Amino acid sequence: MNDRVIQILRDAFPQLIEKFFTVTVPLTVLSFTLALLIAVVTAMIQYANVKVLRQLCRVYIWIIRCTPLLVQLYLVFYGLPSLGILLDAFPTAVLVFGINEGAYMAETMRGSLEAVPSGQMEAGYCVGMNYLQIMWHVILPQAFRTAFPSLSNSLISMVKGTSLASVITVTEMFRQAIVINGRVYESLALYSEVALIYLAFCSALTLLQRWSEKKLNAYGGAR
Repeated sequence: MNDRVIQILRDAFPQLIEKFFTVTVPLTVLSFTLALLIAVVTAMIQYANVKVLRQLCRVYIWIIRCTPLLVQLYLVFYGLPSLGILLDAFPTAVLVFGINEGAYMAETMRGSLEAVPSGQMEAGYCVGMNYLQIMWHVILPQAFRTAFPSLSNSLISMVKGTSLASVITVTEMFRQAIVINGRVYESLALYSEVALIYLAFCSALTLLQRWSEKKLNAYGGAR
């Protein structure tokens, strides 16, 4: 560490932080929202045991979980144009990250739904609620409480995983570091700085997760 390296890190920090909050964070939020939507719908279909749709969901989960995320990114961004389907880099990353993480989160949600006692459904019918009302007001809230730790881990994992978007030219924080390093050739220092930013943000998310779990447990106990 010398004066030159310190100056490089000082100059790079604002650029990295800007890309983190203007690209990495929005990419994470949009992808996670899409993944959560896919996971809930897929889990509910399997929970309801809708025959044909259930099998389609299982095929989707099987394909996504058994192929690398990096390959999926390349397939959509570089492969689909040969079929005339052109997508910009950022929407491609949101789509691929959402579909990929949705498959894993769907299994989390399915297990959480199945953990809710079957008597909850019967009790809902007894008070005159229909299926969707029971799912929305009774089953899903309990399932989300059970799934919260795993879903939080998926969110933290996605924050780090967005760095892979750099391979399809999304200029998020890691790609910005690559661009800067192409000018100054200080790989160890710059990539260490990137790692520390990820570490700080994910540590904050971990603390928020633990605090939220305590609140949820206290709320569940009070009920």
